[in-house]
Amino acid sequence: MDTVLIFRIGSLGDTVVALPCFHLIAQSFRDARRVLITDRPVSQKVSSVESVLGKSGLIDDVIYFPAPPRKFADFLALCRQIRATGATTLVYVADRRFAVTARDVLFFHACGIRRIIGAPLSRDLRQLRRDASGDAEREAERLARCLAPLGHIDLNDPAMWDLRLQPSELRAGEMALAPLRGRKFIAVSLGGRQEGKDWGNENWTALFQLLGARYPDLALVFFGSADEADRATILAARWPAAALNLCGRLSPRESAAAMAQAILYLGHDCGPMHIAAAVGVACVAMFGSVNMPKWWHPVGAQHRILHDMRDVKAIAPQQVFVALDEKLKTLVAGRRHDSAVAVSS
Repeated sequence: MDTVLIFRIGSLGDTVVALPCFHLIAQSFRDARRVLITDRPVSQKVSSVESVLGKSGLIDDVIYFPAPPRKFADFLALCRQIRATGATTLVYVADRRFAVTARDVLFFHACGIRRIIGAPLSRDLRQLRRDASGDAEREAERLARCLAPLGHIDLNDPAMWDLRLQPSELRAGEMALAPLRGRKFIAVSLGGRQEGKDWGNENWTALFQLLGARYPDLALVFFGSADEADRATILAARWPAAALNLCGRLSPRESAAAMAQAILYLGHDCGPMHIAAAVGVACVAMFGSVNMPKWWHPVGAQHRILHDMRDVKAIAPQQVFVALDEKLKTLVAGRRHDSAVAVSS
């Protein structure tokens, strides 16, 4: 069996944004063994690419390159690992500066790779395109352009975002939500790991007061890493109805299974937001000055993104409440209509 290598680094959000690329690669090299080359997380807080894709069938194996600081011997060892696969083709799915991309290409050629697909050596492939209004494309769109030699990617096709969750992962998601006893809920990710993405406890508290008064029957379920659990506990106590704190309790894929049951996602620019979008949940998210508008926004008109380049804290709770209210009116009404149809039929 032939082997094809895939080069992608990053964490949770980076991996989910590249999901359509992984699906295209799997379709293009259906009969090949697909081996991912990626970086090993240097912190337990960071989800590896493998933790997101490991059970999806989109990759078959993983080669980790050494964490910095790297020695020349580390690169020799990595080169031997790559040569041992027998691969001559590599698909490059990465966001790197020209000098780094060129260095990567030379290294992979030295490892016996003869064909490299997707390396953004041209300025057009490295940079986000802008339309006539000045809006930039999303990172998912740029990555899709890089892989155009393999075929077209329809980013609006839900199948291209399929995490291929396994029955055991779906069961884990169901069990985690069992305390809600079927109650409708909003999936929440608080952020705070990066200062520029932290909306602040005062804003969250004010929003929960506004939202709880209008939708007292909805529950909140908090998703995130273990280091966010204490903060989630504090803010969950300020919600007037049921709240469930799942921070640090589920793997990324189990979180996806649980999050898929949410009526809506509420949070910021982060991995859980991208997971929610991938499993078909509409997102209301706050973005600040960390990234330019649209770059890391989820794909789809169903999402409502509030992006303030001054600072994420410049977004007022009332603004977020209005956006949530607009979405929830439709979603809650839609769920009620579906239930009525089911009963009448």
